[in-house]
Amino acid sequence: MSDELIYTLRSKIRDEIDFRDSMSDTELMSKTEAAVFEWCERNPMTASDKVKLVRRLYHSFRGMDVLQPLMDDPAVSEIMINSHTEVYVERHGVLTLMPGAFESRERLEDLVQSVVAGVNRVVNESSPIVDARLKDGSRVHIVLPPVALKGPCMTIRKFPDKPMTMDKLIELQSLSAEAAQFLQELVEAKYNMFISGGTGTGKTTFLNALSQFIPSDERIITIEDSAELQIRTVPNLVSLETRNANTEGKGEISIRDLIRASLRMRPNRIVVGEVRGGEALDMLQAMNTGHEGSISTGHSNHCQDMISRLETMVLSAAELPLHVIRGQIASAIDIMIHLSRYRDRSRRVAEISEITGVEQGEVKLNPLFRFREAGESHGRMIGALERVGELSRTDKLRMAGKEIANGRSG
Repeated sequence: MSDELIYTLRSKIRDEIDFRDSMSDTELMSKTEAAVFEWCERNPMTASDKVKLVRRLYHSFRGMDVLQPLMDDPAVSEIMINSHTEVYVERHGVLTLMPGAFESRERLEDLVQSVVAGVNRVVNESSPIVDARLKDGSRVHIVLPPVALKGPCMTIRKFPDKPMTMDKLIELQSLSAEAAQFLQELVEAKYNMFISGGTGTGKTTFLNALSQFIPSDERIITIEDSAELQIRTVPNLVSLETRNANTEGKGEISIRDLIRASLRMRPNRIVVGEVRGGEALDMLQAMNTGHEGSISTGHSNHCQDMISRLETMVLSAAELPLHVIRGQIASAIDIMIHLSRYRDRSRRVAEISEITGVEQGEVKLNPLFRFREAGESHGRMIGALERVGELSRTDKLRMAGKEIANGRSG
């Protein structure tokens, strides 16, 4: 079906709709079917093509237009729109160019405005970058011209309907059963954790799985730029989301604002979806003021690199001596978990390390688990997350009543 046909029939349907009156989905579907059947009387079409045409037209009004089939496909994890003629799709870690795209730049612009309006966000030339969240929980990042040179650019990160479980991650060989049991003990004992990794390594997915170990009788506050976390095992849950400034530059609510507000909401734990800047200082202070068991994530290449990045983030918020910042990090964070994406496109836990303190002016890491590669078979990496060290800071495990044997919880 051609773009011209879509445009013609959509214009016909739009002319028959009074948008001042609310129209139900059923009524819109009836209007769409009538327009398609009328056109098919003069232009015969197979039954399957009629169904595709009806859905395409309907989704152009109420769905995501040409993207809707991709949104409905559970195998699709990410949709990357570079321009109205260039759409890439990720399935099972493999990127492919979508054969059909938007019929015009204007149609893509309409979809962008529809998306941001649906979540009370604003994007325009004066504010050309925005993060948003669809009703199904998918994360959307939008960049408009003149910043995006090819035209409107939109990236959609989809999430599964059911949160990933630790058992499923073990099945996928993302980590070992021993490491999962170890992390469960630490979460229950309220160790503060930080998950690091590059883009697309599965930090949010892993955080969702890890959160299933949080006792159900606790009160959790989650703080994110756009809500992605799916914590379903804790009933006493408050989810907070940042807000961009309005067209007058007022009304912005940042992650830093939300962290400070959360401290007055009596949380047992605070979960910060991702730290990118000065909010790292507020996160560390929250961890250091009795909110044990808190978890956050950030971008880095490995655990030691994440320490350096946290130092830089804190420095952007306050002119503190470096030794003071390193002391804050060492006293706030107990465990670092680093995720990597390997050449076979698998996402795995690459390292689990313990922060033991500050030695000779540097934050000291004690590696506990590390992924070791053992070869490759049929394009799949062979390897395992192996135990390489023992936990030295066992005070929280003892306070939680968990037995310790040779540095291991049991």
